[in-house]
Amino acid sequence: MSTIAERWQAVRARVDEACVRAGRDPKAVTIVAVSKTHPAAAVREAAAAGATDFGENYAQELVAKRPACGDVRWHFIGRLQRNKAKLVAGQVALVHAVDSVELAQELAKRAAGVLQPILISVNVAGEDTKGGVTPDAAIALARALVTVDGVRLDGLMTMPPPSDDPEASRPAFDALRGLRDRIAQDLGRSLPVLSMGMSGDFEVAIACGATHVRIGTAIFGSRSA
Repeated sequence: MSTIAERWQAVRARVDEACVRAGRDPKAVTIVAVSKTHPAAAVREAAAAGATDFGENYAQELVAKRPACGDVRWHFIGRLQRNKAKLVAGQVALVHAVDSVELAQELAKRAAGVLQPILISVNVAGEDTKGGVTPDAAIALARALVTVDGVRLDGLMTMPPPSDDPEASRPAFDALRGLRDRIAQDLGRSLPVLSMGMSGDFEVAIACGATHVRIGTAIFGSRSA
């Protein structure tokens, strides 16, 4: 069985190769190693192998794990309840799934003077089982978020419908990139981040312009929960 370090190196190589195929600089793509449900020891092993950015889905797990993981960058990638914003605000490099002005305001309030970068979570496919705003609502939300002091809107994120075929995710990825470009033009400012792509489809996401890919299973193996 491959070790976490070996799987990390394999993922790093695949990301680099996908960037080359897309004519992109590999340094332009951040691998967010999704460590939810995995112990701090697994994070430390991945970090020793070269991983720098880690993603957690649950605020309380992030709080419990951070002190034991050393000097790494954390991302919060799950749906965040407003009453848990205090556990995340000012503690992570990026909050990937903001879906309301109220959540952004709570993050700003709890960040204690630290500017908190955020992304809008967009439910591109309109799935009932997933959070995020519709593409149409994302435009209005972006206009509102840029008026909230204490947060900085950096871009968009999405999670396409599950499929065994990586190419099935391409329409969602293309749609998110197009939406990002429209919102950036509407706001008259850059939105550099596109968080999209996971273990099964990150190479397609990179071809479509992803700047952050969220990879868990391919690095850490199957989750315990």
